[in-house]
Amino acid sequence: MVLSFFLICCLDVQAQSPLSPDELFQRARKLAFDDKNYIEAIAITKQALLISPDYTDIRVFLGRIYTYSDKPDSARVTFKEVLTKTPGHEDASLAYGYLEFWNDNPEQALIITSEGLKFHENSEGLLLLKAKILNDLKRYKEANIILSSLLIMNPKLNEARALTANIGDFESRNKIGLGYEYVHFDKQFDDPWKLTIVDYSRQTDIGSITGRVNFANRFKKSGTQFELDAYPRISNTFYTYLSGGYSNAGIFPKYRAGFSLYANLPSAFEADAGFRMLNFGSKTWIYTLAIGKYYKSYWFSLRTYLTPSSNSVSQSLLLNTRYYLGGDDDYVSLMIGTGLSPDNQRNNFLYTDGNSYKLKSNSISAGYRKSFKSNNIFFIRGSFENQEYLKDTRGNQVEIGLGYVRRF
Repeated sequence: MVLSFFLICCLDVQAQSPLSPDELFQRARKLAFDDKNYIEAIAITKQALLISPDYTDIRVFLGRIYTYSDKPDSARVTFKEVLTKTPGHEDASLAYGYLEFWNDNPEQALIITSEGLKFHENSEGLLLLKAKILNDLKRYKEANIILSSLLIMNPKLNEARALTANIGDFESRNKIGLGYEYVHFDKQFDDPWKLTIVDYSRQTDIGSITGRVNFANRFKKSGTQFELDAYPRISNTFYTYLSGGYSNAGIFPKYRAGFSLYANLPSAFEADAGFRMLNFGSKTWIYTLAIGKYYKSYWFSLRTYLTPSSNSVSQSLLLNTRYYLGGDDDYVSLMIGTGLSPDNQRNNFLYTDGNSYKLKSNSISAGYRKSFKSNNIFFIRGSFENQEYLKDTRGNQVEIGLGYVRRF
C-alpha cells in the first residue's frame, strides 16, 4: 500500500516537472534580453518548439535571437518558415525586414515589408520600417508620404517625427521663401525696424544649400546683407551647419560666420555644438551647445550661447518648444530666452560694444507654421523682448513676422 502510494507520487511529480512552451518562452526571453545569453536562449526556444512546433510567436522569437547573435542565414530560414505557413505575418515580416535592412539589403527588405503591409496596411511598425528603407534608397518623396500618414495616425510617434526632420527637404529639391519682420521699440529707437528676407534653397545629394538676401531699414538707414547657409551630411548620424554672410552696410555685421556639428542620437534625441563669429569692425566669437528631444507630439530644444572675454564668460539660454499638429511643417511654437543671441537679427548688433556680452535680455515668442497641399508653407510669429541696451537702461521691443515658402 505504501509502495503504491510512493509510485503514484513519483509519477505525478514527473508528469508535472516538464515546463510548458509558454514557461520555456519566458525563460528564453529572460536569457536573451536580460542576460544576453543567446546560445542558451536558442536551445530553450528549440525545446519549446519541439513541444509546440506551430507556436508562431516562439518561432519568430527564435529568428530574432538568430539575428541578434549574428546568424542571418539561420534567421532567414526561420522567418521564411513562418511566412510560408502564415503569409504576411506582421511580426515575422517586421523582424525579417529589419534583418535584411540591417544587413544592407534594402531592396529585399522593401519586398518583405511591402508584402506584410498587404495584410496589415495600418501597421505602424511596418510603415515606419518601409519609410526607413525608402529613405536609405533615397526615395525621399515616398518616405515622406508614409511618414505623413503615420503622424496623422499617431502624432506621438517620436521616431517618425525624428525621421521626418532628418529627411528634411529631400522630397522637394528646390525651395523659395519670402519673409517680413516689423519691430517696434518703446524707448530705444524712435523709428521701427523693417526687414525683408528672400531666400532660395537647393537640396543636393550631400545636403541643402541656401542663398539669402536681407533688406533692412534700421537707424533710419537702409542696407543689404548676403548670406549663404549649407547643411552637408556626413552620415545618417552626423551632419554639419556652415554659414557665412557679408554686408557693406553698417546696420549689419560686415562679416558673419557659423559652424555646428549635429548628431541624431538614439531615443529621438539630437545635439549640436559649434560657434558663431560676428565682425562689426572687430571679431566677436560666440560658442553654442544645444540638446533636443522629440517626445510624443512635442519637440524640445535647449540652447546656450557662450561669449568669452578676458575675465568672464557671458551665457545666453533659449528654450524652444514645438507642438506638432501633423507633419513636420505643421506646428505651434513657444520660445523663452535670456541674454543675447548671435542668430537673432533683432539684437546681434549689440555685439558691437566690447562690453555688450554683459547686457541683459529676456524674451518670449510664439509662432504658427502650416503647410497646404504639402508644397506651400505659411508662418507667422510674434515676440516680446525686454532688452538692456545700455548699462541699467532697458527698453521693450515687439516684433511680428510672417512669411511664405514654396517647394518645387
